[in-house]
Amino acid sequence: MTDEKKKMTAQNSSVGADDGQSISQNSKFTIPDPDEKSNSPEKDLEELYQKMRRISDPAYLHTVTLDELMDNVFDGKSAVIENLLYTGAYTLAGAPKIGKSFLVAQIAHHVSTGQDLWGYKVHQGTVLYLALEDDESRLQRRMFRMFGVEGTSSLHFATNAKMIGGGLDEQLEKFVREHSDTKLIIVDTLQKVREAVSDSYSYSSDYEVIGKLKQFADRYGVCVLIVHHTRKQPAGDSFEMISGTTGLLGCADGALLMQKEKRTDSKATLEVVGRDQPDQRLYLSKDQENLVWGLDHTENELWKQPPDPVLEAVAKIVSADNREWAGSPTELAQAIQTDMAVNRLTKHLNVNASRLLEEHQVKYENKTRHAGRRIRLTYMVVEAPAFEVIEVIE
Repeated sequence: MTDEKKKMTAQNSSVGADDGQSISQNSKFTIPDPDEKSNSPEKDLEELYQKMRRISDPAYLHTVTLDELMDNVFDGKSAVIENLLYTGAYTLAGAPKIGKSFLVAQIAHHVSTGQDLWGYKVHQGTVLYLALEDDESRLQRRMFRMFGVEGTSSLHFATNAKMIGGGLDEQLEKFVREHSDTKLIIVDTLQKVREAVSDSYSYSSDYEVIGKLKQFADRYGVCVLIVHHTRKQPAGDSFEMISGTTGLLGCADGALLMQKEKRTDSKATLEVVGRDQPDQRLYLSKDQENLVWGLDHTENELWKQPPDPVLEAVAKIVSADNREWAGSPTELAQAIQTDMAVNRLTKHLNVNASRLLEEHQVKYENKTRHAGRRIRLTYMVVEAPAFEVIEVIE
């Protein structure tokens, strides 16, 4: 094999390829290995030109191999309410006057305050609630009856907003930029923010309107919960009751369907479906005094992932006292004392990076440098500063 081929092999090696570098756990700097082979700048530039020429071809089709998929670290969907709502676009559908607005008000309050909902873990953040069928007086009475006078500055209401494609995107973008910790945006209801072009909508128009809200949600890493109505006629699949075409459900990341046997019932079911999350049916009952929905029981018990010893071992490398670790894939394998092949270890961590962050608060990065692969672990928990209380005696 020529030196040129050796250089190419080193540059394009798999994710587990070791660069032979050494670094202490507390160091933030890499120490290059003089024996490490890498492409020359000229070779890198030539490969870049070749890639640009391929992309500029009108018939170019971007593909990735399975190996390339496993070599990448992707951002996972962040939970807003674990096993219920994640970042992305969700629809909440139900018949008129069934209690949807009380339910989304309850969800908004729990997310803005960080209180768990029905035993589901809630990740606190700012909430924007577009209550477009209400006025501020009605909102005040509703929130008082449900939660009393205790307020929160993390829950924002708006009773007027522009249309999708007619200024709403800019309004939401401005809000998110001003409130960088925004987790949830509620649109109540969809009909208030979409142009009425006819009595009925096509699949493409329904898909497009949800698609725009989904693009916004994905761009800013928030959950957009869109309240909508169901049809009056029965359907074979309960989710076919959602008013409009299947485009509303097809484009969304998930859907919640609220139903009652009779409008006057104080009990309801909430069916939950979504991408990469378990399907569920929740049985709810409304407290007649404060109108808050409580959970009676669920139809199916949620499956829980078993503990991952690899993630647990990796998480122990960093802590509040030693917040960062960096090194080669082989050094990481040595640090956790595993017999797993280095290549398999790094691919396992690539796939489970979001779980490592969510369960252990450790951020995992795996990047290619000229010197080889570098892995960085960062402990993301910020400890609250300790304050000394000084008693002042007058």
